[in-house]
Amino acid sequence: MTQNNTSAVKFDADLLKKYDTFGPRYTSYPTAVQFSSKFTEYDYRKELEQSNRDASPLSLYFHIPYCESLCFYCACNKIITHTHDRTIPYLKRLHKEIAMQGELVDGLRQVNQLHFGGGTPTFLSDEQLKQLMQVTGQHFELAPRHEREFSIEVDPRAVRENTIGILREFGFNRISLGVQDFDEKVQKAVNREQSIEQTQAVLDAARHANYESVSMDLIYGLPFQTVESFSTTLDKVVDMRPERLAVYNYAHLPHRVKAQKLIREETLPDAITKLGLLELTINHLQQAGYVYIGMDHFALPDDELVLAKENGSLQRNFQGYSTHADADMIGLGVTSIGKTSNAYCQNERFEGAYFDAIDNNHLAVFQGYQLNEDDQLRRAVIQDLMCQGILDIASIENRFKVDFQSYFAEELGRMELLMADGLVSVDERTIAVQALGRLLLRNIAMVFDVYSRLAVKQQFSRAI
Repeated sequence: MTQNNTSAVKFDADLLKKYDTFGPRYTSYPTAVQFSSKFTEYDYRKELEQSNRDASPLSLYFHIPYCESLCFYCACNKIITHTHDRTIPYLKRLHKEIAMQGELVDGLRQVNQLHFGGGTPTFLSDEQLKQLMQVTGQHFELAPRHEREFSIEVDPRAVRENTIGILREFGFNRISLGVQDFDEKVQKAVNREQSIEQTQAVLDAARHANYESVSMDLIYGLPFQTVESFSTTLDKVVDMRPERLAVYNYAHLPHRVKAQKLIREETLPDAITKLGLLELTINHLQQAGYVYIGMDHFALPDDELVLAKENGSLQRNFQGYSTHADADMIGLGVTSIGKTSNAYCQNERFEGAYFDAIDNNHLAVFQGYQLNEDDQLRRAVIQDLMCQGILDIASIENRFKVDFQSYFAEELGRMELLMADGLVSVDERTIAVQALGRLLLRNIAMVFDVYSRLAVKQQFSRAI
């Protein structure tokens, strides 16, 4: 397989199937599988206290779990309801949590990055969204508008006439639209019927309101998808010209995600078709002028994701690829995950437990993980490979005071197979991801993941 930004990709199907194993997506290292209830609110408070000494910028993530309808593929934490008053008690606790978290943060730390995810954030009314941003601004120092990356996930089926413009007034400058697929047969099979006109209307509103970036989410591997049908969807998306695209591999895990039991397995594309869908997507988008960031992300050449990849500030977090690599993240709301330099922390997964914690003046810490020195080292290696596509061995040695060759002797031995298959090149100074390896970043990262060797394969999705 050869690849640059415009050349066509030709897959070696047999080789890719060889690497189509189960593995993490590495939105964190260690992954959430390692999180434990032994990590408590006390531990989190200590970590945030230490984090304040570094005075690094902050990122905030808000989880809004409510949706009006169930998308059968969705593995997110969500609450399906048509009762919009259901949000009132949740927002009461979320406002209180914002105040509690804000008290723990040094006032000089600026929030450069903010993201509303779900669920469907626009399930909230415009007034509720406004109030949520106002409360956040009362307890955190929000960056000036020209320095911020404030984004929100939007379901084009759940947007009121003026919502997109109002969100821009609140300070959001990036918007992410759920699309998945425009094919009607596919949409019906996953219970997400959404017209092109609905999507175009939101996109047009975002352009009119001068959002800096519009992203669209697609999924390949859904029921009834074919190379031909998905090519039609890609044509329509390219015509819309969003600045970013995330094209995710559908992970069918009905034993873990109850809603996915509503999808008939015999309707899913077979392995060869999925490879064809991936090949199509990369070729189609590159030929349309998009830069392949890695794994499932694409962006136009002047987008900040591309610039971050070039200047070394690209990172992976729980939303995928992102900028602002130096920012600690505070998670707010049910099931949200935050991170500091040395730890991850996840909130309670269910409304009742979340409400109880906040009502009793406790942070809603459910579980977390405190990194040791080996975790820190391996996280840095995995991040560089996943985000930059190249690892500077001397930089790692200087930063962590190790001899790379001896410390990772076992891992370098396992890299020889990846080298032989053309995924990476390795010399005394660097490990560089090759063109084929960009499709198999998870497999490369797993070489350095001491926990993946112990994991049960069904805990993760397939790499392809």
